[in-house]
Amino acid sequence: MNKFREMYLAKKMTPEGVAKFVKSGDVCAAPTGLEAPTAICEAIGKRAANGELTGVTHHQTLCAESGAYLNYDLKGKYDYVSWFTGAAGRKGIQDGYYTYIPNNYSTIPGYWKNVQPRLDVFYAEVSPMDDHGYFSCGMAGAEVVAMRDKAKIILLDVNDKMPRVLGNNQIHISQVTALCESSRALSILPNAPLTDVDRKIGQMIADEVINGSTLQLGIGGIPNAVGVLLKDKTDLGIHTEMFTDSMVDLIECGAVTNMNKPINVGKTVATLAWGSQKMYDFMDNNPAFEMHPVDYTNNPYIIGQHDNFVSVNACVEIDLFGQVCAESLGTKHYSGSGGQVDFVRGANLSKGGKGFIAMTSTTKGGTISKIKPTLTPGSIVTTSKNEVDFLVTENNIVRLKGQTASDRAKMIISLAAPQFQEELEFEARKMNLIV
Repeated sequence: MNKFREMYLAKKMTPEGVAKFVKSGDVCAAPTGLEAPTAICEAIGKRAANGELTGVTHHQTLCAESGAYLNYDLKGKYDYVSWFTGAAGRKGIQDGYYTYIPNNYSTIPGYWKNVQPRLDVFYAEVSPMDDHGYFSCGMAGAEVVAMRDKAKIILLDVNDKMPRVLGNNQIHISQVTALCESSRALSILPNAPLTDVDRKIGQMIADEVINGSTLQLGIGGIPNAVGVLLKDKTDLGIHTEMFTDSMVDLIECGAVTNMNKPINVGKTVATLAWGSQKMYDFMDNNPAFEMHPVDYTNNPYIIGQHDNFVSVNACVEIDLFGQVCAESLGTKHYSGSGGQVDFVRGANLSKGGKGFIAMTSTTKGGTISKIKPTLTPGSIVTTSKNEVDFLVTENNIVRLKGQTASDRAKMIISLAAPQFQEELEFEARKMNLIV
């Protein structure tokens, strides 16, 4: 038995034993998505329910699954603080049970290093330890290093179903306070069937992608459609925030080689992943894949080093000034800024780069336009008018960069469904936008 295995066994205990390292008032944090340590969090929740704990907070960017910290009965005892609101925590935030921290995704490690006053407990669900004493944080790299180095206590849930993903997302047994073991299948993010509209928008974007480009694709039907429609391209690269199933397909069909990139040559680079079991199996111990912290993957100056960088993201609504809302429905919080601004800026810095923000033009069965004269009152501006490059709906694709405000308004109106265009032009003229 080597010394790392001895250390492992000395620190191994039940989830209930691990949970006892958490004290009232502690600030706890887990990496993005699938990395919340389910067994440990449930044990902490039981302690809170029994009156043993109060004032504990769970910080996480995108809570992918429900956890004890999402139990309304534990408000004030074990609470969720969101850094990007996903489906699991959305209702609680909208109902006023939890709160969130506004940010651009790339800034989160820096917030933990330099802004947040303390981090008492870093906990995570990780892959089994390797022979050298290292655990991989699997599906996330985003905040791992910053949280690992800030925390006073490190607690791990070692899940034998968690892929060992390589890159800068590792924790050594010598850094660990305590650990437990579990065997739990990872949550699957199903891909919704692509609609005809998804394919139409995706094709317009795919037609703009040249061979040798490096890609970032966001989440949702339209970015997935773009991935599906790029299979006939060659020498593509991937430097992305979220790794998706469509990217697995692009690698397997040979469209992605990563050999045309100026950095991380031959490597697919991401900061989080969530998808199918096929994806998890593909990533496991794959030397052609690297998970990195988000202040690297989403750094606009790193992104901008890639010529012909292509960024594809979605949004909720757009106004005639070119302002993009991607995170709220009026004042109703829906998601977060995420990495959209990071990649828009990065694509703008890239020689030949193109940043696409896409959406369907209507909602509620075509009765409401998502192209507005001004954003719905209370809506949050995610990407400012000055940074938007391409906008796309099923009706058109336009490039706003370098155009006058008057021409931009006309171009944005062309994105709207025909039945709304006359009214939008009337409002634009009333605002003296069209001259």
